[in-house]
Amino acid sequence: MSDDLTQLALVHGTDKVTAHKYTQHYHRHFADLRAEPIKLLEIGIGGYDNPNFGGSSLRMWRDYFPKGQIVGLDYYPKPGVAGDRIKTYAGSQASPQTIAKILDDVEGNQFDIIIDDGSHRPEHVIATFWMLFQHVTTGGWYVIEDVQTSYWPGFGGVVAPHTRAPTSIEFFKALIDGLNWEELHAPSYSPNYTDTNIVGMHFYHNLIFIQKGENKEGSNLVLNNKNPWISGA
Repeated sequence: MSDDLTQLALVHGTDKVTAHKYTQHYHRHFADLRAEPIKLLEIGIGGYDNPNFGGSSLRMWRDYFPKGQIVGLDYYPKPGVAGDRIKTYAGSQASPQTIAKILDDVEGNQFDIIIDDGSHRPEHVIATFWMLFQHVTTGGWYVIEDVQTSYWPGFGGVVAPHTRAPTSIEFFKALIDGLNWEELHAPSYSPNYTDTNIVGMHFYHNLIFIQKGENKEGSNLVLNNKNPWISGA
């Protein structure tokens, strides 16, 4: 039997279940939040330039989180999509002014869940992450969809991933070592924001989940990034 979110996705006709197999992963990570008054931002409403089209996934999230406040951002205005517990904004996801407007309007300037289903271009995905990840609540989630475009030149990707080009995939792969920043033998190392605020990363087909939290557990051996087992340390 499929999960509740998958059933809602089918009812609302979102491509998170028709073109992709995303809802099973969303349900796995979000099920414990269903009864909470969460604040969710999804970038990319759908429907292109038609002001009344799109919003299938916003309506899915509204029904999945009965106490949630759902916010959508799209390049095109979507006044026809807004409704009960759904608010929409228009503008570029890479625009600091657009992002600032959304944050100014949300309580505490923070979201529990942010989903990037926008342009899928690496320059936009990366810029948006740097602007918004700091505004995810502790214990919350930042999700990037459709990272297959990292391999598609038409979206700024590369055919050969071993070139280490600045694609979305390569950017987020580079954050993995930060999970273990306290184990590095680098006495002068100063951890950055993602090192100390990412506690989990989950990679699925075309989909990445990043969990926000305090990543300062300490090491069972390394102290101040100095490993006593390394000769000359």
